Amino acid sequence: MGKKLEGNGLWESSRLIIPEHKEAYLKLMKDRQRRGKPELDDQEMQLIEQVLIVSYNTRQPISIVVFSPFDDEELTGVITSINTARREVKLFRGEDDFNWIKLEDIILASI
Repeated sequence: MGKKLEGNGLWESSRLIIPEHKEAYLKLMKDRQRRGKPELDDQEMQLIEQVLIVSYNTRQPISIVVFSPFDDEELTGVITSINTARREVKLFRGEDDFNWIKLEDIILASI
């Protein structure tokens, strides 16, 4: 007991972290793991668009990698709709399971 009150022991033994500070610290650590979106050149974008069009025309399933700041997501399905005004495609993955995906979020597409 005597050692806790010597030197800096008084402050060391009474250190507390309030929940707001803990949440802010955890958010900061998560934000530090955020990564930037890779830049795709025109040729890569054309290849991605060709794969999307082939899937739309032939109803052939494709695999798409969608960018996320923390972890990329790989989706598989058939392109059933292309919205050129909003630059989105509808990926049908099963009965009542589909996603609208923005073209600029797609970083890889393959058959």
